[in-house]
Amino acid sequence: MAEPAHPVKDQGNPGKRRQQRIDKRDGNLILRTAEIYDASMISEYFQVNREYLKPWEPIREDAFFDRASWAQRLIKLNELHKMGLGYYCLLINADSNEMLGTIWFSNLSRFPFYACNVGYSLSQSAQGHGYMRRGLSMAKDYMFDVQNMHRLMAGYIPHNERSAGVLEHLGFVREGFAKDYLQINGKWEDHILTALVNPNWEDKRNV
Repeated sequence: MAEPAHPVKDQGNPGKRRQQRIDKRDGNLILRTAEIYDASMISEYFQVNREYLKPWEPIREDAFFDRASWAQRLIKLNELHKMGLGYYCLLINADSNEMLGTIWFSNLSRFPFYACNVGYSLSQSAQGHGYMRRGLSMAKDYMFDVQNMHRLMAGYIPHNERSAGVLEHLGFVREGFAKDYLQINGKWEDHILTALVNPNWEDKRNV
């Protein structure tokens, strides 16, 4: 069972709730919000997995893989964290301190939609161990229980069977098919659109 690595406080206050950093642990797997000091680790992750992730991502400029670029990017991402508008998280092996992957939530919308998009990547060396299933399970629990999201939305390329399996395992339901949805590796790719709805959602506004 996934447990918070540190106690989460002030969950009853919406303003403070939105500013919470994600910090959860499931056995030897840590899910936490990326911090500015993670720039070197993140840039190394993308450098090592550059060719492996290439078929599943937009074309990246060389600057994307630089530590300095990530340091600047993390400053902006941390502002989104503080405002509760997005969360960029790292999956880390607690035993080796190796970064295994990323999970991010974007386009957060609250009343009356309470929904956001989720994306993720996993290193080549971490494939086949169930890390993403465990990581996404912790992440969705955080977004449902702490951020009070009602709907998480994820899309995947039809031939990405690993991604399809992860989402199906977590209960994401196919809701549609989007033709030429995103430019991936230099070409427009169709996507399967899925969503996971929070069965325990409650209106926590002070109305």
